[in-house]
Amino acid sequence: MKNVTDSFVSLGYWPSAGSFGLNTDILATNPINLSVVIGILVFFGKGVCVRKQRILNTIRNSEELRGGAIEQLEKARARLRKVEMEADQFRVNGYSEIEREKLNLINSTYKTLGQLENYKNETIQFEQQRAINQVRQRVFQQALQGALGTLNSCLTNELHLRTISANIGVLGVMKEITY
Repeated sequence: MKNVTDSFVSLGYWPSAGSFGLNTDILATNPINLSVVIGILVFFGKGVCVRKQRILNTIRNSEELRGGAIEQLEKARARLRKVEMEADQFRVNGYSEIEREKLNLINSTYKTLGQLENYKNETIQFEQQRAINQVRQRVFQQALQGALGTLNSCLTNELHLRTISANIGVLGVMKEITY
């Protein structure tokens, strides 16, 4: 260590003609050293202060943005809750509407089935009546043909004339009654 100190001390004795040297006298060099250090600190410290101010401004801006983002997040959450409630309400109303429509459709179907049953029964009754009428006409025609056949086979000319005379007599009596 002594060698290092000796080399600095020997530098103090060099002539100052165009060379650089260190003054080791602490009392003489202290204000100069302090002014150089203060100058360096001011020169470089100014940038540090500006950077510090920028960092503080950035932090402040970030905090403001964070606050705004939190506020927007809360608003979005509130809107989400509202939309979810509305969706639940729509869902409940939709299910209720579906149930109502289902009941209406079932009732309408039962009503339509009842009408179709009535139409079916009316059609069956109509067809039965028509069939009965057709059978009656056939029976009547067959009875009439049978009676005419029996009359034609049993009726003689004399019996035929007597029947005509009797019928004319009945018509004459009816004519007198009506006048």
